[in-house]
Amino acid sequence: MDDRLAMIRDSIQAVPSSPGTGLLHRVVAAATGALAASGAGVSVMTESGERGVYAASDPLTERMEEMQFVLGEGPCWDAFTLRRPVLVPDLDGESPDRWPMYRPAAWDSGIRAVFSFPLQMGAMRLGVLDVFRRRTGSLAGEELATALAFAEVTMTALLDQHEEAGTGAADGLLDAGEHRAEVFQAQGMVMVQLGVPIAEAMVRMRAYAFAHGRRLDEVARDVVARRLDFGRDRS
Repeated sequence: MDDRLAMIRDSIQAVPSSPGTGLLHRVVAAATGALAASGAGVSVMTESGERGVYAASDPLTERMEEMQFVLGEGPCWDAFTLRRPVLVPDLDGESPDRWPMYRPAAWDSGIRAVFSFPLQMGAMRLGVLDVFRRRTGSLAGEELATALAFAEVTMTALLDQHEEAGTGAADGLLDAGEHRAEVFQAQGMVMVQLGVPIAEAMVRMRAYAFAHGRRLDEVARDVVARRLDFGRDRS
């Protein structure tokens, strides 16, 4: 699995960059190629289902992504709500009651299969990766594993990108050892507060920082100072 994740990271990094080409645009371009798809899209969503940042590999995929949010239905919504992949190898084979507006509209646009993967880690979610194809058929075993790995890499990259956002020269003056010690101390405190494994405690801290537009070291500082208690303040 580690080899697959490394391969995916390399494929995302290999996508040519240009003005306005951000992380998510590189992700969807790499995913489209790796999964022999007609297109891929990523939507970053809140727990209430509101969408923020998104990216699409091409105009048709962008329409398919937008349509789900306009209509309020589709595999993207289900994957996010149910917290599991929604795999539709043949849209025409689905019940007419499932996505009654989205399904026929996607079919009429030439989309034959849709695969949606929630961007989640532990108990938290950031959005969904959608993969579209113009032909029917399931994702093969290796393709499914690759798609799941793309979702994992995207989730981690979003958290990392947020954590690093806004860092400048002044941050280089911080004592790196002290900073790491404070983060580790906070991680241990969150582990106790929530009764979760140590790795899950870090996930919760990073997710909180992402959701509240803060840096990880700021959140850690509040935890250590007991201004923030994850067992009490879960919003």
